[in-house]
Amino acid sequence: MCGRFNIISTPGLQVLLDGLGADLKLTAPHYNVAPTESVILLRHDAGTACSSEQARWWLTPSWAKEPSQKYAMFNARSEGLSKSPAFRKPFASQRGIVPMSSFIEWRGSAGDKLPWLISNEAEALAVAALWDLWFDKNVSDSEPLLSCTLVTTAAAEAFKPWHSRMPVMLASGDRERWLDNQAPIAVDDPIFRPQLRESLHLVPVSRSVGNSRNKSPDGLLPTGDRVVLSPDAR
Repeated sequence: MCGRFNIISTPGLQVLLDGLGADLKLTAPHYNVAPTESVILLRHDAGTACSSEQARWWLTPSWAKEPSQKYAMFNARSEGLSKSPAFRKPFASQRGIVPMSSFIEWRGSAGDKLPWLISNEAEALAVAALWDLWFDKNVSDSEPLLSCTLVTTAAAEAFKPWHSRMPVMLASGDRERWLDNQAPIAVDDPIFRPQLRESLHLVPVSRSVGNSRNKSPDGLLPTGDRVVLSPDAR
């Protein structure tokens, strides 16, 4: 978790981008985005402007010999960010946001799991991410590889029937703070609390989204009733 998500141009998602100062107008949708594919990464440059760039969704640490999928690096558990050799430096000074309209989670027993499409009412989620730059030291003038990972935390109580983990969905008041790499954030920061800060809307969709090559919007059509999870009490 999280292993699939979607970026679809909606008014809510554009409002999120504009609110962060990202000079980006969404056009073509991206359905069923899977690890190792290119995603939108928002990050602060040397100043305070918010840039939007394409990044590979599978972190390659700057010190790695080569890009590899030997270890699952598309998610990063918040509890270990300050200890992991791969995540420690990005957590300290290379934090970003991956915007998405929804993500997919699978619910059910082994062999009978159904995918659920999960979002908020605005269909606009700002998920905490970490990024790094890798250069091929064996090639002069090597083009840098910008890659990222999504930060997860323990699931809120209401979300546990779907998964034991959930992405860190940043509330509007936390987004600029997360992007400010001049200000440290501790692993026990309230940002990582396992709670729902807003309502989540969940609906079952086609099992066809299990195939990462399926980029059809038909895979996101509801196959059952919607469930709404209310935000936790503050």
